[in-house]
Amino acid sequence: MAILVIAEHDNQSLKAATKNAVAAAAKIGGDIEVLVAGAGCAAVAAEAAKLAGVTKVKLADAPQFADQTAENLAAQVISMATGYSHIVAAATTCGKNFAPRVAALLDVAQISDIVGVESADTFVRPIYAGNALATVQSADSVKVITVRITAFDAVAEGGAAPVETVAAVADTGKSKLVSREITKSERPELTAARIIVSGGRGVGSGENYHKVLDPLADKLGAAQGASRAAVDAGFVPNDYQVGQTGKIVAPELYVAVGISGAIQHLAGMKESKVIVAINKDPDAPIFQVADYGLVADLFEAVPELTAAL
Repeated sequence: MAILVIAEHDNQSLKAATKNAVAAAAKIGGDIEVLVAGAGCAAVAAEAAKLAGVTKVKLADAPQFADQTAENLAAQVISMATGYSHIVAAATTCGKNFAPRVAALLDVAQISDIVGVESADTFVRPIYAGNALATVQSADSVKVITVRITAFDAVAEGGAAPVETVAAVADTGKSKLVSREITKSERPELTAARIIVSGGRGVGSGENYHKVLDPLADKLGAAQGASRAAVDAGFVPNDYQVGQTGKIVAPELYVAVGISGAIQHLAGMKESKVIVAINKDPDAPIFQVADYGLVADLFEAVPELTAAL
């Protein structure tokens, strides 16, 4: 039984999510091969070869993979699908973009966002915004799986897998990247951060968000997040959003400031190791999942907390 894990990268370095996907593949069992499709990405293949448990890295290096459009990436995976029992990708924006195409072209049902592996054909995935877990079994000859990266600890380095160059498929010509807007920050990436400070509608405005939460995040060395309500109100950009329709996170410490705790938000952060909530409403749902709760005015409590650190 061979498993193909699709690497996520920027043509320069391997994304951390790939390490979590490899960890999930290891629980399935079998030979783990990693596909690195990109342009000028030999360094990424070398990095993937060092991951523990990886038996081979397949490198498809061609100009048409420079932007890793879903159509071209899916076509490459399909061209290599024969002989694999599982095709695994991280349930990130990239994975969610191309994996359904792969499943459709293979005429199989995709198993999305798994958080557990029972056996080679049985998996656990959240449903109803994470309020229930479904155990699903697949009889498909090839199982296309996306992995919730917060549910699996990243694999370590220590491997020395060979890198094999494979033939790249032709450009499908179905889409092209027009532009990319990248938010640059000196703070940790949200999905990989150990500590996250998030703000909600209660902070009142974008100016208040930065005035109150930036100093706390700086003191803690934390990434910054937000509820959907704060994003929709224009306080912060979309890439700050934590929740069912945003990013799924599970840091060691999650500080929720002025966040009521709507089910949409809880679905994205309730697996955090320690949750601290600051809200003036004692009946806010966030307190039901918080390990530590403070009923107070955030404009007084947060500066005091920051000063005490």
